[in-house]
Amino acid sequence: MSPFNLETCARPNILALEPYRCARDDYKDDGTNVLLDANENAYGPPLPPSITGLIQPQSGLGPVIDLPGLNRYPDPHQVPLKQLLCNLRQTHVHTQKKLSPANLFVGVGSDEAIDALIRAFCRPGQDKILVCPPTYGMYSVSAQVNDVSLVKIPLLPGPDFQLDVPSILSALSSPDASTIKLAYFCSPGNPTGSLLSKSSIGSILAHPTWNGVVVVDEAYIDFAPDSASLAEWVVEFPNLVVMQTLSKAFGLAGIRLGAAFTSPEIARLLNALKAPYNVNNITSAIAEYALSPAGLEVMRANKAALLEQRDRLLREMPTIPGVGKLMGGTESNFLLYEMLNKDGQPDNAVALAVYEGLAETKGVVVRFRGKEHGCLGCLRITVGTEDEVTRFLEAIKKQLEQVRGVDARSDEEEKEKAASAVVA
Repeated sequence: MSPFNLETCARPNILALEPYRCARDDYKDDGTNVLLDANENAYGPPLPPSITGLIQPQSGLGPVIDLPGLNRYPDPHQVPLKQLLCNLRQTHVHTQKKLSPANLFVGVGSDEAIDALIRAFCRPGQDKILVCPPTYGMYSVSAQVNDVSLVKIPLLPGPDFQLDVPSILSALSSPDASTIKLAYFCSPGNPTGSLLSKSSIGSILAHPTWNGVVVVDEAYIDFAPDSASLAEWVVEFPNLVVMQTLSKAFGLAGIRLGAAFTSPEIARLLNALKAPYNVNNITSAIAEYALSPAGLEVMRANKAALLEQRDRLLREMPTIPGVGKLMGGTESNFLLYEMLNKDGQPDNAVALAVYEGLAETKGVVVRFRGKEHGCLGCLRITVGTEDEVTRFLEAIKKQLEQVRGVDARSDEEEKEKAASAVVA
């Protein structure tokens, strides 16, 4: 049996929190009611002509998405949206139990869930979260904002970048383990692109004494193999939270919609402490369309096109002089590559010069990650369209030639050695 006890793990003031309620929690609007309860403007907002057909379907302009009136407050519970998210992740691969809207918190991107979890479980100035660098930077930012300390257990060296399970279990068994309330794991990792082993996550969830919450950030899960998501596990493990987002595979970074799958008890805490109307009407309507059969068809077609370009980068990047090893996995929509100096070694000075030169002279923006743990000399490259990838490949080849100052003959010798090493 899990040692997790919500009553002793969560902050007492959060456990005692009564969520904000409005009259529509008691009297549901069926579309025919006269709504005089929330001090809204019944005449509606000023809107540009280009979008009034979307927001006011009665105008007869044939809306693509039926958006509700913006003069009304959003649904604070988002049950239809949550059910669509459950439908998406209910694969019955990991369990026969069903996910339900009670297992979900939805918010402004995954970042709201990251912060809400820290506020729910960590006492400022006393408690800690565990992170495994290199990883997503918002875990540490949210911890600092909330005056919460970090316990850092680095990932095992690349290119695998897997969890150091013995060290994590040791930290969760230490004398001050009771102050470690949350453990954040990114899978597929950012910036590593590596999918974490399910058995590693399972070993941490099976810790016999630690009373804390395991958080798995699956922002890039749709680029991983089918059924890789652990969202279904939340019905089996009371202290698991699985975060996801529509920003990546769904191409909806601009609507800022994130979800956290978890136990009904933890979901209830997160929903109690959130702002009353954190997900707006437009975000909700677009997200519901994206999760419909028509929306999923588009997402999967776009994902297939991105995966084709990801495979292209995997083929062509090793042929460019100055490009080193792929550091990390291929289960995301980005790749992490070393940039090499004239001696064939990964080099932050070279990587930074390539990063700056690509942006300033070639109009191509990637991400320098060389200061992250285990990422010496690395650039993180997002997979783009076919035209964008073509432009990037041409640009980085020229930029590396310029930065490294290596003549064509030594370049050719270097690539011949690299090709021999690959064959070997």
